[in-house]
Amino acid sequence: MIAIIDYGMGNLRSVQKGFEKVGVKAEIVRDPDAVESARGVVLPGVGAFADAMENLIRTGMDRAVIRAISGGRPFLGICLGLQLLFEASEEWGHTSGLGVFRGMVRRLPPGLKVPHMGWNQLNYRPGKAGQSVDGALLETNFTGGESCRIFRDIPEGSSFYFVHSYYVDPMDKDIVAGVTEYGIEFVSAVAKNNVYAIQFHPEKSSALGLRILQNFGGVVEKC
Repeated sequence: MIAIIDYGMGNLRSVQKGFEKVGVKAEIVRDPDAVESARGVVLPGVGAFADAMENLIRTGMDRAVIRAISGGRPFLGICLGLQLLFEASEEWGHTSGLGVFRGMVRRLPPGLKVPHMGWNQLNYRPGKAGQSVDGALLETNFTGGESCRIFRDIPEGSSFYFVHSYYVDPMDKDIVAGVTEYGIEFVSAVAKNNVYAIQFHPEKSSALGLRILQNFGGVVEKC
């Protein structure tokens, strides 16, 4: 079972329905103990970073997330769930995050219309794509030499649905799996070991978005 963490932020049912459409069992969970028993974990979310961290800490889900990741279980962060994995956010001054990855969450530059809302392209970083031109899996510099398996069969330049005003700025550039252009080039996907996280909403991104959820389900199934 995949646990979708409910901490009071975002439309979790739409994520669950996305998994259902591709035949992957996923349950919305509110109890940290339920996260402990899950084979894979999803942290979705929309809204303010500070509110999200407050809710995670209040419910004990912050510790459940860290235990799941450190225990090697497949983990997928979506939108705000990507940003929360970093050390801190500039939103509302300075708010500490989960600290799974080193780096900051920064506001999109002045002059750009925010939120960045709508369809935009995902471009892979070398060695991080799910397939090469001839369809063969690419080698990567991930630990264990794994490819970014959630992007398997997702062509370079595919479009996904975004809604956000902030973006992640990782210190470790080796975790960057994909980037997107919106006034600037920003990181829209990261991956390291058992952790995958994306800025866009796969559950709102038509067939290719559902393919990402299906791929994540496949990762969980093989663990």
